[in-house]
Amino acid sequence: MTANHHPSDQTLLRYAAGTLPAGPALVVATHIGGCPACRRKVANFEAIGGAFLAQIEPEELSDGALDRVLEKLGPIESKATAGAVRSSRASIDGIELPKALSDCGIGPWRSVGPGVKLSRITVPYAPEANVILLKVKANKHMPAHGHSDLEVTQVLTGSFSDGGNRYLPGDFVEGDDETDHSPIIGSEGECISLAAIEGRIQFKGFLGRLLQPLVGI
Repeated sequence: MTANHHPSDQTLLRYAAGTLPAGPALVVATHIGGCPACRRKVANFEAIGGAFLAQIEPEELSDGALDRVLEKLGPIESKATAGAVRSSRASIDGIELPKALSDCGIGPWRSVGPGVKLSRITVPYAPEANVILLKVKANKHMPAHGHSDLEVTQVLTGSFSDGGNRYLPGDFVEGDDETDHSPIIGSEGECISLAAIEGRIQFKGFLGRLLQPLVGI
């Protein structure tokens, strides 16, 4: 599939530099797994960063510096090794999920409103990350809401319209604290999206405020 909507260059640069939070980074990894154009951009950003590092004059390490670094890396290596044991692709209800989610925990679907289900994704190296799968029935109008921080979404199946744009499988959507919207799911069938939310969703109106405790984000 060919995506029409991609992460911004700033987001891809943060991903390449390792400064993007774990949740949004997972969604970006999902996108670039199927988008050659964004993979090339990330590779270029990484090459530029490597060139800058190569120009830095080396300095002598203090005594014990290597031991201290290895001590800090120990728990991270053990988590990565534990995750690597899982070789099969992640799935939910028989739907195969992107390869980027292979080492993640996939929670069961639970209803959070009429025609809306949510599955929590557990990121093994960042359990505090707020990542979800969202499944919404066709033609559903989502409650109007805003965000207190960054939200990124990757469409996996189906489609939705928002702000004059239509987002199809493979498309990437970014929102921030200036975004207020009410997406509408396409008529062709249910839509499943992967989303990472930094901060909180801020629902508008009476119905949205009723849903807030159920959604929990």
